Amino acid sequence: MSIGIGAIHCVLPTDRTAVRELPEFGSLSHEETEFAEGCGIAGIGEFLNRTATDLAVRACQELAEADQVDPDVLLLVGARAPDVLLGSDVCRVQKEADVSRSFAFTVDGLGCTGSSAAWALARDLLVADPDRQSVLITHGSRPTGMDRIRYPVTVIGDGAYAMTIQRDARPVLRAHRMQTDGDFHDLFGVDYKQAPWYEWREECSSPDRYSFELALQSRLRLGKLVTQVLADAGVRKDQVAATIMQNVTASAYDFYESLLDLSIHPVCRDHLRDYGHLGAMDVVLNLDRLLRGGELRTGDLVLVLNNSPVAAWAVTLWEV
Repeated sequence: MSIGIGAIHCVLPTDRTAVRELPEFGSLSHEETEFAEGCGIAGIGEFLNRTATDLAVRACQELAEADQVDPDVLLLVGARAPDVLLGSDVCRVQKEADVSRSFAFTVDGLGCTGSSAAWALARDLLVADPDRQSVLITHGSRPTGMDRIRYPVTVIGDGAYAMTIQRDARPVLRAHRMQTDGDFHDLFGVDYKQAPWYEWREECSSPDRYSFELALQSRLRLGKLVTQVLADAGVRKDQVAATIMQNVTASAYDFYESLLDLSIHPVCRDHLRDYGHLGAMDVVLNLDRLLRGGELRTGDLVLVLNNSPVAAWAVTLWEV
């Protein structure tokens, strides 16, 4: 059964702000300033007065303008913070994107890894029910509060995507594996109940635990997942044409290249520099630009690595 990507549409801002010009930059500590200046991000794009759900709706609408979209299921990859409590962001997307036939729900709690989980879940939903033909996945990236510099992790930019997973489409999802570790569930948090949204500040309970303990777990988990995914597909590492991952810091690429003996495609560094970290959108943007770049041929294999501080890890192998 051939299940793959039908279409991808990414929405990126034209308004740009250099990292040094962000409002919070002047109040950073020396250590935080060094991080912001050395993470490989020159600036971020901003959508003024737009929420994550606004951006997801726009991505779905624009995808529908270019490609016929009539999904059986709509998956919203959860934003860093929902736009409404008790209401439903995903059902708002369903209504405003005019995909009323679909059953809509949210994939949440996985951070950046949510997109990888969503496309794997979409594939499983199509396998489970022969009457289903396609799944629409969408996500909007916005910071949790006002601040975009997320020490010790990255700098947040704005963006959104919509993509379809459907039958008889390429690239084909050849193999996928993912894991989570509940020990890190409270490593990051926002005390949103005690302050208005414009005072929300993301806090890391232990920067050392993030930099060392979680990094060690990522090293072990991703290395094992890559080995398993390649074995599931019956291919060798040297048969992979390109490897991409999420865009967090430039040093992360060096870390994983050394760890996995795989070269991270330059498109990732380009997007990190120009747009910052776009959360769960990163791997979709990188994959979309790689597929549109013209360097891949039919049958080429693309490995997608994804992880988040939740902690969650995922590895997917696509065949072009």
